[in-house]
Amino acid sequence: MATLQAATTSTGAIVSDPQVVRELCESYCFGTLDWEVTEDGELTIWGYDGFEVYEARENGLPDYKGGIVTHEFLQELANHLEADEEFNIQTAGFTKCRFPVLARRYVVRDGEVLHADLSSPDPIDE
Repeated sequence: MATLQAATTSTGAIVSDPQVVRELCESYCFGTLDWEVTEDGELTIWGYDGFEVYEARENGLPDYKGGIVTHEFLQELANHLEADEEFNIQTAGFTKCRFPVLARRYVVRDGEVLHADLSSPDPIDE
């Protein structure tokens, strides 16, 4: 059995209401990733796993039946970032030497969520 080796890290972003964002993060599961909202209101996410978000069940475990809700979480988070703040989350990983490698990036800014991965190459203009 192959095991995913991945790392996720984010920039810090200042949120408008730290307590509301703590409650938002507590209502979701981030696998083995850690998150923190400091007293100054800076949110960061990091750890050795891919960035996938699930809703949390009452016992705090992920609700796998509900599926991955990463985009929903980030859309909700977008409403709580301070003006001109950008939250950037990046994940890179691999499973042995198998194709494809994992590379994902989410950017939350100006009320929108942008996503990039390695799935669609663009032609190089000459």
